[in-house]
Amino acid sequence: MDKIAIISDVHGNITALKAVINDIESRNISKIFCLGDSIYRGCNSDLVIDLLRKKCEIILKGNCDESLTRPNIPKGKYWTRDLIGEERANFIYNLPIYYDFYMSGYLIRLFHASPFALNYVFNPMFSNKNTVYSSSEIYDAMDLFKNTKFIGKCDSDPIPDIVGYGHIHTPNIFRCRNKTIFNPGSVGMPIEMLNNNFFDETNKFSTVASYIILEGIFDSRELSSISFNLVRLPYDIEAEVQLIEKSNIPNKEKIITELRSATNYVNSK
Repeated sequence: MDKIAIISDVHGNITALKAVINDIESRNISKIFCLGDSIYRGCNSDLVIDLLRKKCEIILKGNCDESLTRPNIPKGKYWTRDLIGEERANFIYNLPIYYDFYMSGYLIRLFHASPFALNYVFNPMFSNKNTVYSSSEIYDAMDLFKNTKFIGKCDSDPIPDIVGYGHIHTPNIFRCRNKTIFNPGSVGMPIEMLNNNFFDETNKFSTVASYIILEGIFDSRELSSISFNLVRLPYDIEAEVQLIEKSNIPNKEKIITELRSATNYVNSK
């Protein structure tokens, strides 16, 4: 059986990324696919990009990646863009937005958020009605399986059996109408939507990094066993906090609060 580690939303957190990669390699897994939003928020997006390039077979582009690496962004506009420099920005900007492959007879499609755009939101557990995200919310899970112009697909193309996506920073795995949807959560900035007390001791169960291991026969179109293993991995958050405090990144308090509480600071204020 083959194993693939699916990671997402590192968001510049080099401490969490190193911990996750060490855990993946300790399980003798060599294939790592990343679903995007590798940069922004954390203070080491440059190091994150360099490590992902060394370790990942597939890296996709996320909405934050897109926003901060567009061509001709003037120097000084974004702290992270200045940090990563033009070569890395060009690399991230030109990453693919989806990836299809077969495993144990299933066609699996990966993208950052949706087949419609990089910032659409599908969250089977929480509605974004009456929030800033309501205009880009996907309500029907089956929409994630559509062939769209955004990903360069047409009606005659095969429809995936399994979809993997990131973006919401909260892991999930579920079945819907003979199909499977999974989200590995976030390596570097996990969110627990019901967290609203920054000092709740139980937050420690949600501040851990997460990723998913797919196990099956890679590149096989013959139906056979496939499994999904959600890994929740604690890492040294305070070491990452120290890196942030020593840097000159803006909004340090917000970033540190989110790391320590798995809380969306903006929505909790």
